Amino acid sequence: MSHAVSRLREERLARSLKPFQARGSRVPRCPSCRVPFSHCLCAWRPRVQAESGMCLLMHDVEPLKPSNTGWLIADVIADTAAFGWSRTAVDERLLALLDDPRWQPCVVFPGEYAAPERVVNEVPRVAGRRPLFILLDATWTEARKMFRKSPYLDRLPVLSLQPEQLSRYRLRRSKRDDHLCTAEVAALCLELAGDRHAGEALNAYLDVFTTHYLAAKRSGPLDPDDEVHRRLRAFL
Repeated sequence: MSHAVSRLREERLARSLKPFQARGSRVPRCPSCRVPFSHCLCAWRPRVQAESGMCLLMHDVEPLKPSNTGWLIADVIADTAAFGWSRTAVDERLLALLDDPRWQPCVVFPGEYAAPERVVNEVPRVAGRRPLFILLDATWTEARKMFRKSPYLDRLPVLSLQPEQLSRYRLRRSKRDDHLCTAEVAALCLELAGDRHAGEALNAYLDVFTTHYLAAKRSGPLDPDDEVHRRLRAFL
């Protein structure tokens, strides 16, 4: 299945001077889900509709990481765009998307890093426009740099989330428990925008992805009838 993140990955690989070596890269992986073939996730991809769109602004190697959860967002939300981030250049296709009258874009980032007049706590609504959530897909240190050094985003409102639950993501560690992975942030945005069904599907898909990924890493078995798989099965 080709989507915005998979295409960005191919573009990034084409520019590479040497192969990208992710942890566990010696294990053959399914090209569609990035999980080892023994624990392939493809049959568990949910099918949902959403009014909202997602725009992933991805730091250099994020599209190449098997553990990246922006890929999951593109799996679930059909209207997902993905662009590589650079301090010195901006993709003209990104600028065109931000100016597209069909969308009402907002940057999803903690309000403490933005000017107070830009910060909103609810999804911005404009008649005739669909919500477009701009997510900075990177480590926390990289994301702060991206937020500061992307002047083309300065005119957009900043949606500051106040998640009531700590991150469930277990594939990478953050120094702060209140830092959510990109897919968790997207699910919260979907719920705020009224796309609750899609948000629940994305959360369930993230849990199954994590289960498959860790089971493959540990060479462990999978139980398709456990709680996380049962929850996702409702969205298949």
